[in-house]
Amino acid sequence: MSLTTVIQDIRAKQKIKFNPPDRPTAVWTGKDLLDGKTITALTVIFQTSGCRWNNCTMCGYVYDSAQKPPSHDDLMKQFGNAMSRCKDEEFILKIFTSGSFLDDGEIDVATSVEMLSRLGADGRVKKVIAETRPEYVTKEKVSESVAALGKRFEVAMGLETSNDIIRKDCINKGFTFSDFARASQAAKSEGATVKAYLMLKPPFIPEGIAINDMIQSINDAAPYAGTISVNLCNVQKGTLVDEMFERGDYRPPWLWSAVEVLKKGKDSNPDTILMSDPVGAGSARGPHNCGKCDKDVAEAIRSFSLSQDTGVFDNLDCECMELWKKVVELEEFTFGAPLVK
Repeated sequence: MSLTTVIQDIRAKQKIKFNPPDRPTAVWTGKDLLDGKTITALTVIFQTSGCRWNNCTMCGYVYDSAQKPPSHDDLMKQFGNAMSRCKDEEFILKIFTSGSFLDDGEIDVATSVEMLSRLGADGRVKKVIAETRPEYVTKEKVSESVAALGKRFEVAMGLETSNDIIRKDCINKGFTFSDFARASQAAKSEGATVKAYLMLKPPFIPEGIAINDMIQSINDAAPYAGTISVNLCNVQKGTLVDEMFERGDYRPPWLWSAVEVLKKGKDSNPDTILMSDPVGAGSARGPHNCGKCDKDVAEAIRSFSLSQDTGVFDNLDCECMELWKKVVELEEFTFGAPLVK
């Protein structure tokens, strides 16, 4: 049985919740970097028909998709709702769709152009970041988006890892590193910048190998992406990772692993903006250490993301660090099965 078949069987058992078609799936504000300075970031997840690939082992965002494709008017109402949430004088807008913003099958050309044109006319918006799979990144599409926006446009792609074997056999992502490289070059040629999302510790990978994979992936992706965000795998409902977690076959990454990755990644790539948002940190389903130090370590990771200063990690310490080191050393011999919870 293929990995895709297993994932589709899991998907078929889930209940899809109803959301009003004129409301985005989620909207929130946070902080990001722009020209070395901290700025507000407004993140919106549009409720669309969802990702056409829809076969990744760790992704539960499919369940936030619309039950039927929203109309142009629905999406523009979602857009207006999201934009009304931010009262700051200036901000970055991050656009997610649980799929690909550049996929015309998810967001029609007329809709995306109208959104970008409105953002271009809004003086508060200093930059727009739009997530997409690489197959939808063409020179024509990026040129169209850049022209409609008329200001900084960044193409963000979930590369996850530079290792094609891990991406295929552990994440089931459906594209190769060369696909990402081609898309990055196409985006840059039309005046856009590039952001890559990486994934620390997908299923079936021991902690130590996961760390090494992330460090190598940062080095490999840096020539193509000016910003790299290291996502720490968390357990989302209705996924293969969820089923493995419930059986005791998966543990999210240690926060110490993220610290190690960020320190070494930044040391090797000082000119690359390296970020991480430890979503769910401290919970059993999110990245965690022993519980005692989780809050401090997660806060240091967030602080690094805004300062790019690895010095924020210097004074972190906890007795669980020695246990983490043993896990890194020995977990490879258990073929990825977690040694501790």
